[in-house]
Amino acid sequence: MKALEAEQAVRYWLGNMVVGEGLCPFAAGPLARGQVRIAVCGASDADGIYRYALAELDHLLQADPVELETTLVAVPQGLEDFAGYLEMLAFLEDALQQLGLQGTVQIASFHPAYVFEGSAADDVSNYTNRSPCALFHLLREDSLSRALASFPDPDNIPRRNQQRMRELGLQRIRQLLGLSGAPSSRD
Repeated sequence: MKALEAEQAVRYWLGNMVVGEGLCPFAAGPLARGQVRIAVCGASDADGIYRYALAELDHLLQADPVELETTLVAVPQGLEDFAGYLEMLAFLEDALQQLGLQGTVQIASFHPAYVFEGSAADDVSNYTNRSPCALFHLLREDSLSRALASFPDPDNIPRRNQQRMRELGLQRIRQLLGLSGAPSSRD
């Protein structure tokens, strides 16, 4: 997947799944205000991906939160394997700790083959965290805390999202994602 294709796929996913299906009740506002950066990594090796993600972290921290609230680091090549993705996620989370940024920034994880611990690979609820390519969502903790404080029962969001995926079913999810072979009506 090329950079432009990756960015377009991520935007489509954001619109149809994340905002369209309400998976993140806080995403629509920043997206509409242009405060979401989609940064597509051109590297495909671990060192290059790591350096790119850290550069995007620095960019986010240097930016005015009014202008840039959050960044999605899209990695279309090099992290296709979910285990390799999780390893990179662990390296990036370690970097946050080493830089003293825990409590300032957190990383939400999304991958095309995402599987929740304890779930079967074919469990449709995994689609709450499945994206068109490997993604590291860099979130400002203070923005997230404010959003969560004004939302009723935020602890129920993951459970609600998994239930929504089960209600939609695999065929409808594939249709929403624009994947081939999807039926034209809800299953």
